[in-house]
Amino acid sequence: MPVFIYTSTLQLAGPNSYKEIIENAHEEDFLENTWSAPYPYSKKFAEKAVLAANGWTLKNGDTLYTCALRPMYIYGEGSRFLSASINEALNNNGILSSVGKFSTVNPVYVGNVAWAHILALRALQDPKKAPSIRGQFYYISDDTPHQSYDNLNYILSKEFGLCLDSSWSLPLSLTYWIGFLLEIVSFLPRPVYTCRPPFNHHRVTLSNSVFTFSYKKAQQDLAYKPLYSWEEAKQKTMEWVGSLVDRHKENLKSKTQ
Repeated sequence: MPVFIYTSTLQLAGPNSYKEIIENAHEEDFLENTWSAPYPYSKKFAEKAVLAANGWTLKNGDTLYTCALRPMYIYGEGSRFLSASINEALNNNGILSSVGKFSTVNPVYVGNVAWAHILALRALQDPKKAPSIRGQFYYISDDTPHQSYDNLNYILSKEFGLCLDSSWSLPLSLTYWIGFLLEIVSFLPRPVYTCRPPFNHHRVTLSNSVFTFSYKKAQQDLAYKPLYSWEEAKQKTMEWVGSLVDRHKENLKSKTQ
């Protein structure tokens, strides 16, 4: 049975404003991203195409069945965002940069996202479950505590001496408008010169919103239950963070020799 499971993104639902509070949202809330940023914009059309392809008859006569999964912010071994934050801190006297101190999100461990894909495949191949799943999308989270992006980075790295930046920071509203101005200024030299601002107002909104979702629909339709608990996910991720710290120490040692 031909099956296609699309790994979509939470960003299809927003956030559209850091002032708007979205807590424990679900699929029936019909939240939609209003940004024209390339990543959510392209993912939106890709998911729409995949779900619309459900029920297509293929050249060999088989019928294609599809669904889409929208995971939360994914952390765990190999995370390029977490890796960038850790490596930056290691080169900054162990101080973690603030990327989202005002946010409240429910991150999901990479192993649980992979598990959700396996369950979605099984469900689409199950004649009893498949009819209610075909052409649908599902939010995927787990039991990781709701917290800010900054706090997650700290929890996963504090064992290795890393700490949060305690210095004064600009108010969120001011940071937002600075991002907006930077984005406008970056367009002025185009097409003669391409300038990429350090941040923009979309990134500020994305990193500092209250934006959490429920995985109850995936639990009901896909029989999804997180394979890894928060404690297990935290331990596995911390072990990987430890390897980044060890690599950094080895690099420093080789430079001094």
